[in-house]
This record gives sequence, C-alpha cells and structure tokens, in this order.
Amino acid sequence: MPGSRSDLLRRQLDLTWSLLEYHLDRLDPDDLLWEPAPLCWTVRPGPDGAWVPDWSDQELDPVPVPTGAWLTWHIGWWWGTALDHARGRPPRERTAVTWPGSTSGTVTWLRELHADWVVVLDELTDDALDAPAPFPWPPGSDRTVADMAAWVTAELMKNAAELGQLRLLRRVSVADPVTGPR
Repeated sequence: MPGSRSDLLRRQLDLTWSLLEYHLDRLDPDDLLWEPAPLCWTVRPGPDGAWVPDWSDQELDPVPVPTGAWLTWHIGWWWGTALDHARGRPPRERTAVTWPGSTSGTVTWLRELHADWVVVLDELTDDALDAPAPFPWPPGSDRTVADMAAWVTAELMKNAAELGQLRLLRRVSVADPVTGPR
C-alpha cells in the first residue's frame, strides 16, 4: 500500500540529502573558496568581517560560475527562507544571511537546516499540504505547501549536483598526472 504524500516527500528529501551528504563529508577547506573561472560569484568578508555573497538583481549574461561557498550560502538562504515561511515567521532578508566562514561551520549550518526541515515535513498533514504555498511563488499562484516541499527537494538536488561538480573539478584541476590529487 502506498504511503502518504508527506511520506513520499520525506523519502525524496532523504535521497537528495544523502547525495549532498556525500559531498559534505568529503569537503576540503579549499573546495569552498576555489574560483573555477575568471567570472564567478563567491563570498567575501564584509566591513564587519561577516562573509557576504556576490549578488546582482539583474540577470547577468554570462552568468557567473558560483564557488562552493556561494552555493552553500545560497542553500542556507533559500532553505532558511522556506523554513521561515513554513513556520509562519517573517522571512529574513537575503542581505541578512551570511556564510558561516568555514567548512565545518557550513556543514553544521546545512545539517541544522536539514534537521529543521525534516521536522516540518514530519508535521505536515494532508490538509497542511493542500494549503496555499507561502514561498517561493507569489500569492495567488495556486501552488500548495506540497509544491513548496517538492521545490525544496528539487532545489537541493540541483545545488548538491553543482557542489559535487565543483568539488570534483577542483580535485582534477589541482591533480598531478603521476601522483594524483595534491
């Protein structure tokens, strides 16, 4: 007998999370700030020492290649915002979300967001899943909380793949053909 919609959403999240965990467990401190191209978005220390992301409100062409640090900041920003909406809290502003500044801090941050999201998913009833979505679509979009939960997993899958690809590219770009990765 098939499980509930919330069970399906949870299984999809668990699978996607395991893919991100694979890369989180293997991150080298140099992976996150490695700049894979001349045109890239990263995070930089601001005047107060907090790590702030590069950003543009205009669609850029070409699109800058993100660093691992930028990608992990991006996950933290959108996932934290989704959690705010799901919990009925005012969502934080993008500019208020900073990158933790280290590999261990980043991994801890993302694992905490995951744990918080699992609680949200585990509390969702069918009625709650059918409620209008508060994020990421505008009011009146006819999207539901179930759509938002599915979007979280899709966005996480995309970002996990991007982070993994960056990690793998860095490994081969700094590898010696005879001795392997440096």
